Amino acid sequence: MQKTLVTFAVAATLGLGATAAQAATLDDVKAKDYVQCGVTGGVPGFSAPDANNVWSGLEVDFCRAIAAAIFDDADKVRFTPLTSQERFAALSAGEIDILSRTTTWTMSRDTDLGITFAGVMYYDGQGFMVREADGIASAKDLSGAAICIESGTTTELNAADYFETNGLEYSPVVFTDQDEVVKAFEDGRCDVYTTDASALAAERSKFANPDEYIILPEIISKEPLGPSVRQGDDQWFYINRWTYYALLEAEELGVTQANVDEMLGSDNPSIKRLLGVEGEFGTPIGLTNDWAYRIIKHVGNYGESFDRHVGPNTEIGLERGLNALWSDGGIQYSMPIR
Repeated sequence: MQKTLVTFAVAATLGLGATAAQAATLDDVKAKDYVQCGVTGGVPGFSAPDANNVWSGLEVDFCRAIAAAIFDDADKVRFTPLTSQERFAALSAGEIDILSRTTTWTMSRDTDLGITFAGVMYYDGQGFMVREADGIASAKDLSGAAICIESGTTTELNAADYFETNGLEYSPVVFTDQDEVVKAFEDGRCDVYTTDASALAAERSKFANPDEYIILPEIISKEPLGPSVRQGDDQWFYINRWTYYALLEAEELGVTQANVDEMLGSDNPSIKRLLGVEGEFGTPIGLTNDWAYRIIKHVGNYGESFDRHVGPNTEIGLERGLNALWSDGGIQYSMPIR
């Protein structure tokens, strides 16, 4: 009996110690004075550097929003470009604090890799791009095609499933880096380029003659793309999850980067809670109560970020579609801050 009690005491002590050790991301971030964010090597609209190595994009804005919530300064972020093969190891090893890199939320990733997804920044699906000159109008016409694919992604399995299900033959041409895939397609080493439809639109925008390429109408998978963090640090997870919801809630309530100061005087209880005028919603996650105000002031709401980086008036030209708010026919939906 005594041995059992001692064993449980030791186990409990070790458990508490492990939890304390794991729950240190916010402290570490504050100590180094910046957030380390894992991103793509450069996908326009999502995460890409300009000529001065200034990063921008929908997923970059998420990392900037985290920095704004913590530091009241959206520029306190450093970006680590990662390949598909490197991204999960970099997060698990603590080389980055957040992975915000066109990463699909799947069951195996959520349960096997020691990571947790915070939300879905973009609801996507896998598509196919071909040369207009080839006269292909449907994915059903791709039997026998050579298809450029990036390894270490959900793209490989989705393509295999689609072609098997539809009784079509194909020849995969696999590369380990996204830039290699795109170059191979441009150089004519394959007939088709397949990946998330948003990435196809983003890459096409960089081609010398974008009009010479078309994205086929079929979407063959569900690709919910979102940021993830290491498991075991609930506080850091909540900061990331509720930053995502704050971006959506702000759009739902009509709070924008331009009017957020005016909205501090709103009589709407939901806006008061969002902006920290009423309630104590920052303290439980280690932030100031105006954490969401900081996010909106520096970054804007979800819709503003979407329109700025990937919306219809950008070179990428994506419609909101599923990424519209639930009240506008989409499925983006914030949990209530209350």
